Amino acid sequence: MAKTILITGATDGIGLQTAKTLAGRGHKILLHGRSKAKLEAAAAQIGGGCETHMADLGQMPQIESLAAEILGKHDRLDVVINNAGVYKLPDPVTADGLDARFVVNTFAPYVLTNLLMPAIPKDGRIVNLSSAAQAPVDIAAMKGQHPIDDFPAYAQSKLALTIWSRVLARQLPEGPVVIAVNPGSLLASKMVKQGFGVAGNDLQIGADILSDLATAPEYANASGRYFDNDAGRFDDPHPAALDEGHSTEVMQAIVEMTDGLRAVS
Repeated sequence: MAKTILITGATDGIGLQTAKTLAGRGHKILLHGRSKAKLEAAAAQIGGGCETHMADLGQMPQIESLAAEILGKHDRLDVVINNAGVYKLPDPVTADGLDARFVVNTFAPYVLTNLLMPAIPKDGRIVNLSSAAQAPVDIAAMKGQHPIDDFPAYAQSKLALTIWSRVLARQLPEGPVVIAVNPGSLLASKMVKQGFGVAGNDLQIGADILSDLATAPEYANASGRYFDNDAGRFDDPHPAALDEGHSTEVMQAIVEMTDGLRAVS
């Protein structure tokens, strides 16, 4: 049965390849991106009447507007794939004085998904793009209290996303299913080319596992788990994600920071 699927950051890389894969399987795709031109180009590649939504996930008002726009058009959203992410940026500090890696990679999916929750059915799925790069979160850096280098910021933002995925799954015992996934290390995305200077591996490796986690029946009971596509199986994330004390601190910071950002938006 055709599903309605939102993919953030879907104008290039794994997001675009996943959109093509899922559209090819007959699903209705909602493409998100920051650029109108790139969204139009991606939609033209995918075809099939996919829908486009533009928003900068580094800005809270645009996240809220994106959610409102989607809810205004759809009363059912079967799958949300939180794929959008940033790594190396010319200026990683946002207008709010926060590191954009935490804002885009952690805060944005947290806020967007919670806003969209009224439309996500209990048999729906939320797939969060984690990474093999995970590291314990420096709470002060997450709060913008001091600067942080590119790789630590990225790895910590992905651990925070993985922690939230586990917490959200516990909060939703009847569904929807929530899965965090490392889609594969060093795939041939723009982020990998810019950040690591390598061509990378076939994007379809990541697109296939994202598409399967989003729709395949065998993952219907996998809520709260972490899929490591480098190993090709469910596995434990970084030990810090399993530490209840650290998880509690991270979640408190996510709630505090997103509530603060939304209050002034």
